[in-house]
Amino acid sequence: MSTPAQTTNKDGKRALLSTLGIHKPIIQAPMAGVTAPALAAAVSNAGALGSLGVAAMNVENARNAIRQTRELTTRPFNVNVFCHRPATSDAAVERAWLDWLEPVFRQYDATPPQTLTEIYTSFVADEAMQKMLLEEKPAVVSFHFGLPPDAVIARLKHAGIRLLASATQLDEAAAAVEAGVDAIVAQGIEAGGHRGTFDTTERDERLGTFALTRLIASEFDVPVIAAGGIMDGAGIAAALALGAQAAQLGTAFVACPETSIDDAYRAALLGDAARQTTLTAAISGRLARSIVNRFTALGEDPHAPRVPSYPITYDAGKALNAAAKAGGETGYGAQWAGQAARLARSLPAAELVAQLERETRESIERLGKGWA
Repeated sequence: MSTPAQTTNKDGKRALLSTLGIHKPIIQAPMAGVTAPALAAAVSNAGALGSLGVAAMNVENARNAIRQTRELTTRPFNVNVFCHRPATSDAAVERAWLDWLEPVFRQYDATPPQTLTEIYTSFVADEAMQKMLLEEKPAVVSFHFGLPPDAVIARLKHAGIRLLASATQLDEAAAAVEAGVDAIVAQGIEAGGHRGTFDTTERDERLGTFALTRLIASEFDVPVIAAGGIMDGAGIAAALALGAQAAQLGTAFVACPETSIDDAYRAALLGDAARQTTLTAAISGRLARSIVNRFTALGEDPHAPRVPSYPITYDAGKALNAAAKAGGETGYGAQWAGQAARLARSLPAAELVAQLERETRESIERLGKGWA
């Protein structure tokens, strides 16, 4: 299958994936708390680019995940980190949020935490995580929510690591290009999970995947990876036609048996619940697209107080989900999913990659015939 992922396009952009030995224009998105070594390895072994989301892990667990993945594949894979601004605690805001959640906790014979903490450290301030990646040298590292300091980027590049960065609009893409990343992940508003908007971005334009992909591909001389709402080969083909070198799919892989999701999340994704998604900050403190559930409804209550800083809010969210699950209610989970979630398929990762490749080829062929 000849695709822009294997060749240099007419604008002279470097074919990033082919230089890594990846022969399919498919990247599995690194959704933290969902992806696992078995999934990343299976995707990479199938000729695409698998990914690990280590943003919510400590250094030891992240290193173990990388090494476990290497035991399952000799092919390249991506390691994703979060580059958000470190949280600022506000005791009054946190107290108001916990008081707001208390009646819900009581429904499940539980009480909210007395205090909230920053449950994981941003990569921009996590020198131990930075050091570990330099030691482990994964083939690819990707950034979400922003960029680490220039010195960190320089050290990663010097170690031979290829760098990707999410961008939700042109000014973020420009910052990533200036910083020297190798490719831009154009994350549209349709994407499931956390919106990658930089903390330094004053206004989120909420661009769709196709508009954003075309804008970035037209503006910058770096490879572009389209992300958001892409679930099948037709979506991949459309992204390639708009100038992307590959497509990144997250929700499409969530139902694979190799992921670490629970049964309730899987049932929601493969059932009628997947027909509705929404953006919410109530679960984690930062906008993220989830299947509509009890937690997203709670966040939409007009009387809800301001949510604490990310990821401090997530401390309360995880506690509430645990209490509700213990009481038999599964509607308070972080059931991240993109707008096209209803197209999800429950296939082993390798089978899904093969199916996506076939669908992409068929879509390109149909388009060619249609215009002949």
